[in-house]
Amino acid sequence: MTKSVSGERFTVTYILSGEKTDALAAAAAEDICIEQTVEFPPELIKDNFIRENIFGRIESFSEIEDKKFRADISFAVETLASELTQFMNVMFGNISLKPGILISDITLPPQFSMQFKGPRFGVEGVRNILDAHNRPLIASAVKPMGMSAAEFADLAYKLAYGGMDIIKDDHGLSNQKFSPYKERVKVCCDAVNEANAKTGGKTLYLPNITAPFNEIVERAYFAKECGAGGVLIAPALTGFDAMKYLADDNNFALPVMSHPAFIGPYLSGGFGFTHGALLGKMMRLAGADIVVYPNFGGRFSFSKDECRDIINSCKCGFSHFTSIFPCPGGGMNFSNIPEMKSFYGNDVIYLMGGGLFKRSDDLTANCRELREIVI
Repeated sequence: MTKSVSGERFTVTYILSGEKTDALAAAAAEDICIEQTVEFPPELIKDNFIRENIFGRIESFSEIEDKKFRADISFAVETLASELTQFMNVMFGNISLKPGILISDITLPPQFSMQFKGPRFGVEGVRNILDAHNRPLIASAVKPMGMSAAEFADLAYKLAYGGMDIIKDDHGLSNQKFSPYKERVKVCCDAVNEANAKTGGKTLYLPNITAPFNEIVERAYFAKECGAGGVLIAPALTGFDAMKYLADDNNFALPVMSHPAFIGPYLSGGFGFTHGALLGKMMRLAGADIVVYPNFGGRFSFSKDECRDIINSCKCGFSHFTSIFPCPGGGMNFSNIPEMKSFYGNDVIYLMGGGLFKRSDDLTANCRELREIVI
């Protein structure tokens, strides 16, 4: 068989930092080209096809500030085998074990990117389901862990009756004995649907399907059968391809909300990914319609600039992938909503947990107040 390539290449922008001179940084960029493809001493490779087509290629290299360098490196799309897992491997496989390498951007050629469906619904699709246009959306979670399924259903009913757009499981809810998955999902779906029937609302309940590999799809379909409006999944725990699988599944066809549990080590500043590259572009590539992340000013360390990077990457032009909803949480409260409205605009889902419950003992009234403030 004659070896050939299409000539299409995807490009990853790496930021190289540390105690590097220009020469050392350039050598590190060259190392990425080899480590992420052939992983073999380049001087031993005599095949020109491999050298010219399979090796990574430095498209541009520059110093962007003192001891910090930008390298745009392209790879042949044929190295990816049309698989998301292999895409992630070529982009950041072995070099994830080396310090001072940060991925800040991903650029995909059109023909290759069309092999990935991306988000099924995105901003417009989720709005259409909810019949909620030209305003921010509001979301909350049923919590805390340790409550019974019936207690969670009672919370879900009150949240839905108060006009919450989206109610999700807390990411810590799985299949614990005090609230088994199937029991919790069934009664929460019934509770939300009952509230919707009384109010005329369209609140969506999204159970958490983060689970052992062999149970993820079964749990997702059980949720759909019960009348859930979508699902919550933590792709850093299950694998990004598990999320993609559900997003691509035409028979499942419900919105997918991603949760950032276990993703923190990849967002450590000078190593891993920028917030936008991982929580924006990678989530879109893997099919998330909504991406949950910690808001600035809350109990986590995300800054305004990092949150801005996320929202920009959720909506920027990225191949054919539709824009998705940023969903900031982790410290949202009534007092900071005005600032959030100025910062985020309309295409956002505000996720309020503890702040909503603290407002008063009347959870339904708290939801209505939040809705009025946001709208």
